Amino acid sequence: MDNLDLGVLRTAAGWQAEGRGVVLGTITRTWGSAPRPVGSLVAVRDDGLIAGSVSGGCIEDDLIAQLRAGSLQLARPTPLRYGVGAEEARRFGLPCGGTLELLLEPVGPATGLPALLACLARGERVRRTLDLATGAATLAPAEPGADTLVLSAAQLISHHGPQWRLLVIGAGQMTDYLAQMALALGYGVTVCDPRAEYADGFALDGVALTRDMPDDVVMAFRPDGATAIVALTHDPKLDDLALMEALRSPAFYVGAIGSRVNQAKRRARLAEHFDLSAAQLDRLHGPVGLDIGARTPPEIALSILAEMTAVRYRAGAARPEAGCAA
Repeated sequence: MDNLDLGVLRTAAGWQAEGRGVVLGTITRTWGSAPRPVGSLVAVRDDGLIAGSVSGGCIEDDLIAQLRAGSLQLARPTPLRYGVGAEEARRFGLPCGGTLELLLEPVGPATGLPALLACLARGERVRRTLDLATGAATLAPAEPGADTLVLSAAQLISHHGPQWRLLVIGAGQMTDYLAQMALALGYGVTVCDPRAEYADGFALDGVALTRDMPDDVVMAFRPDGATAIVALTHDPKLDDLALMEALRSPAFYVGAIGSRVNQAKRRARLAEHFDLSAAQLDRLHGPVGLDIGARTPPEIALSILAEMTAVRYRAGAARPEAGCAA
């Protein structure tokens, strides 16, 4: 789920805590083109206040109108479909011929939003099962790699929490910026630094910190195709330990800070001492980040996330020549 949808859940839970009536809508199906993907959320309060988005605004306007007309006083989860025909699709801001289906659920104690948010605050990935007959939701740990939304006649199964993960080696100043930007992009972020002089002063809400050695952390992290690993310590004893394991893993992105000269030395060390192959070393993004002329820590963090995003979406980003000359 992305940060927009997490914000919807937080807002809906806040409204519920205030004693307001709330309806939560989840996109369960789309046909043709749609403005927002399956799983996207919208919440509507009893006075018409809205959080989140499932369209360009027209569907949200219709939900508000239905609420004010009294037709959204729901007793249990109810499906609602928009854009069946071309004329209706245009009316609701959908591409011509597009169709979008929402499941609307009245938010109450059985919805379990506070428990879900508590899991998400711990960085957990959660499977939520909504009983369509009763409106009661149950939570369980999500299976590795699970990211599907499944709607049947009896239940809606959705997955929440960070699908993409970022492991950063080093808790220096640049990591502060990189971690905060990555959180905004929906990554679950973990920082590894065994050095007390750095780890003792590191504290960011929503970011896990481990003081174990980088090679052990990478192995325990079990990187997959939704994992990025970035080494930022400038200390070969730490960065190389992480990279020797990261480059053998399925992680979609592995990067390391340092100049081109230092990167060449690093590749030679990894090949000589850790037996990494040429193909494995070719996966290393170093100097890390797109070459946007970045100089300051926040600019370099931006360049790293730009390259990660390009690689993530298979944009064919060229390897940088000097994303970070440090």
